[in-house]
Order: sequence, then C-alpha cells, then structure tokens
Amino acid sequence: MDKLTKQQQARYLFARAGFGATPAELDEASRKSLKKAVRQLFKDSDAITELRVVEPDQNETKKQLKGLFRDGQLDKDMLKERIRENAEKVRDLNLQWLDQMSTGKAALREKMALFWHGHFACRAQGRNPLLMQQYANTLRQNALGKFSDLLMAVSKEPAMLQFLNNQQNRKNAPNENFAREVMELFTLGRGNYSEHDIKEAARAFTGWQFTPEGQFVFRERIHDEDEKTIFGKTAAFKGEDVIAMLLENKQTARFITAKIYRFFVNETEDKKQIDELAGQFYKSGYDISGLMETIFTADWFYDPKNVGVHIKSPVELLAGMRHTLGVQFDQPQPQIFVQRTLGQLLFYPPNVAGWLGGKNWIDSSSLLFRMQLPNYVLKAAEVLVQPKDDGDVNTQLLARKGNAKFHTTINWADFESAFAKTPDADLPDAIATLLLPFPLHPHQRTLIENQTKSGQTRPERIHALTAALMSLPEYQLT
Repeated sequence: MDKLTKQQQARYLFARAGFGATPAELDEASRKSLKKAVRQLFKDSDAITELRVVEPDQNETKKQLKGLFRDGQLDKDMLKERIRENAEKVRDLNLQWLDQMSTGKAALREKMALFWHGHFACRAQGRNPLLMQQYANTLRQNALGKFSDLLMAVSKEPAMLQFLNNQQNRKNAPNENFAREVMELFTLGRGNYSEHDIKEAARAFTGWQFTPEGQFVFRERIHDEDEKTIFGKTAAFKGEDVIAMLLENKQTARFITAKIYRFFVNETEDKKQIDELAGQFYKSGYDISGLMETIFTADWFYDPKNVGVHIKSPVELLAGMRHTLGVQFDQPQPQIFVQRTLGQLLFYPPNVAGWLGGKNWIDSSSLLFRMQLPNYVLKAAEVLVQPKDDGDVNTQLLARKGNAKFHTTINWADFESAFAKTPDADLPDAIATLLLPFPLHPHQRTLIENQTKSGQTRPERIHALTAALMSLPEYQLT
C-alpha cells in the first residue's frame, strides 16, 4: 500500500481514535491539516455526559437488602428477582454507554474509556449497579487526564475493591488479590516485582473499604500500622504510598505506553517508538492526552504497515456501524445479544486481565456472525445464532430466547447526500473509501456490483453497496 492520501489518513484517524466517521465528518477532517483534525477530536471530548441508571443519593445497599428476609430467613424468590433487576440496570448502563460511543461527540474520550475498561477490568457482581455506574463514570471522567489520577481513582472505586476482594483485606488476615493485580495488571506488568512486595503491599492496602452508600472509606481499625518493606524501602506505608511508588517507577510508564501502542497502533511493538513515548509519558507526569496527541500526530502512526492490522472489537464494530449510518435499534436487546455472541459484553470482562483482543476476537462461529451482522442490522434478516454460555447467571439473564430479527431505523438521508455528486460508476469506490481501510481490488468491485440489482433506484443502490461492503472481511479491520 502506498503512502496514505489525506482522506485515507482522516478515515484511519477516526477509526483508531474513535468509532469511525460519518461522510460529513470525513469530509470536514479532510479539509483540515492533520494536527487541526486531531485537536478537534480532543476539543470534542472536553465535555462529558455522565451515565446514570441509578440515582447516587439512593442508599442502594440497604435498598438491596430490604425485603430479602422473611421471618429471619432469606427469601430466595425475592433474591432471584433482585438479581434480575440489578442485571437489567447494568444492561441499561451498558446501552447508555454504547449510545455515547455511537452518537455522542466525545468519541475519543469514549474510545479511551473503552481501552481503560479492558485495562482496569472490573466485572459486575450482580449486587449493586450503583457501583458499576460510578466505576464507568470514573473511567470516562479520567480517560484523557493524568494516569496518576485515574489509577488512584479506580483503585478506590468500590466496584474494584469488591471485585478484587479488598473488602476482606484486614490486618492479621491480609488478602493479596488487590495488591497483586495493581502491580501485575495495572502498573508494572508481570515479573517487575517480588512476591515479598505483594505481601507487604497487601498490608499497606488494609483498611481500604467502602460504605453501603458506595463511598470509599479508610478504616483505621483494620489497617496494619506496622512498618512494611516494599521495593527496598521501609516505613509504615499506606495504600496511597504504594500507588506513589508504582508511579515513581519508570516501568509503569513503559508498561502502560506499550499497552496503548498495541491497542491504538499495532500489536507488533516498535521498541524505539515505545521507549520514546514512555519517556515523554513519564516526564509529563503521566499526561494521557499529551501521549495520545503525540501518537495521533506522528508520521509513523500513518505508516501503511499500521493500517488494517487492528481487528475491531465487538463493541467497536457495533458502535462504528451505528455511528457511520446513524443506526438506532428499536429494541435494546439486540445490542446486548451482539455483544454476548461476539464475546465482549460491557461490564462483564472474562476475568481480571480483561479481553485479550486481536485475533482472539475471531473464531469459526463469531466470524460468521460478524460477516452477517450488516445484513441483520441493515436488512432485518433473521438471526439464527445463539450466544455462547459463559456460565454467569447475570449474563444469562440477558440472553435472547429463540430466533429474532433486528428492527432498526437508519439515517440514510444524510449518508446518501454525501454521494449526491458521485457518478454511479464510482459509487463502490467512494463508499469503500469511507468504510474500508484499503482501496477495493477489481475482483472485490465485481463481487460488490453483483450484489446490486438492475432497475434499483439510486438510494436502493447505495443501500445495497453499503451492506455488501460492510460484509467484506476488510470491514472488520481498521
């Protein structure tokens, strides 16, 4: 592939820094310098719309417990009903966030927050949707700020403390789970700490708890006040001291930078580029926006070897399709169904390490569904696939029973208007420029043309070409 044209650069930028572009966005960005287009993405992400399915002032935990006991005994039917209600609220939170990714202006903020959701993986426990709401908003609020602030905020989120068992971490009976994951997954990466460091750090994190109202609290009576030796330093350390030591270690900057590089640039790391970025990241005091702007404005970011090598995650695929075509689902359930079937359900990562990504998104069953998804969404074709059973009662409650059709409303008018001056013969290539990372090969053009019918109106032809192009394997790539 030759050097990218300005339009190809803009398409690639929107695909990596957001969830793709509408024809109007691509046209506007193509008229600006690359630096101005990048700055506009950051400007559009200044504001944040909070996700809200539960009112924060509700005493959610007491509400959860109310009515679950009768004559001193746990009412199992009421418990099942409460679990179902909570799962539905987390589902609503999922859909609110997906709406922000698909239709909101702050695409870069939401893309970064999606990345952080995989990095600071936290799974809904089925008890308190308020905790997941707070966790999601913390990720989104800090997504483009300082990593130091994000790390501290997420580490003190009740959802995370619950997920990593720090509520059970007490003096005389330390639980090492939270301390281990903070080092292994959140900051240093495996092999850059000792088991002794984890044991001592766990003691420092004793007393990090949360209230029934979902607020972080430090409980001194269960905190181990004795001296600890962590990374060769000895003092009566608390949790905040451990976080500070982790941020002081340049390995944290490199670990985070390398992970961002693999997600936003290329799974094959360029050591020199990552070392330079990590040095800048550390010197800037972990400024995420500064790091991302450097990446998105670097000449090497637009090297053809980086184009078309990222496989869209299920959420990227769904949000991108919705954004580009203005797709609205008449019912919420199909969007949950798509996420479950393709293996990325927001708020339900598979484990503490998050989603593996890359080629792990593709297997024989999911690939077929991915290729058919445009027909399900754009043509209301019958869905014959069932999501995999992941053994989680919370996600099973969200399962679709039997076969169904996706009923959607699509903003075809805006999409069609972008190609008003495009000659009929050039339509396949013009639409492909918007949707695909590579220009069409002659055999692909023939294949696409064969899926249109003679006698179609121009709008019908645009619809047919769009569905056909989205069904190509290349549409799965950015």
